[in-house]
Amino acid sequence: MGSLKVHEFISLDGVIESPSWTADYPFGAEMMEAVGGLTASADAILLGRNTYEMFAPAWSTRTAEDDPGAPFFNETAKYVVSSTLEKADWNNTTILGPYDPKAVRDLKNSTQGIYVSGSAALVRALLADQLVDELHLFMYPVTLGKGQRLFPEDTPAQKLSLTTCERFEGGVAHLVYGPATGDDSGAHA
Repeated sequence: MGSLKVHEFISLDGVIESPSWTADYPFGAEMMEAVGGLTASADAILLGRNTYEMFAPAWSTRTAEDDPGAPFFNETAKYVVSSTLEKADWNNTTILGPYDPKAVRDLKNSTQGIYVSGSAALVRALLADQLVDELHLFMYPVTLGKGQRLFPEDTPAQKLSLTTCERFEGGVAHLVYGPATGDDSGAHA
């Protein structure tokens, strides 16, 4: 069974919407290595419709010369959870239909790893159904005051275990959470 790893850029106050605000911070070699490690362990990408509709035009025209991540996004099998998307033009894309935890479990069983980015509503559902193996939060030292949050006020409580904590240039923290283990004695650096 493959592991499902979620990647989010997040502000101190929990905002993940339109992370163009991350451009004010360096995306250095350490962060590139951390994100690259996430994508290198995946042979599938799982996205919600909104994120798919943002990623497809942004990534489909990029080459490796433009961005080292372009081959991963363009060549990897992509799966979109959506009850409204009727057609997917980005190569290697399959529309899964409405969110169904069984379909995600089946996808996990048929892959070595799944990468999820953005897709807030999908990530909330995956967390609620305990399908996330690693939640990678790249927390930026900024508060935004408004915008879509990963965990809105009505989100049910859920315990997670911090497994890794790294500090990157510009004060960005890479926090990795996994399912609660009962032993939350500290993070491994």
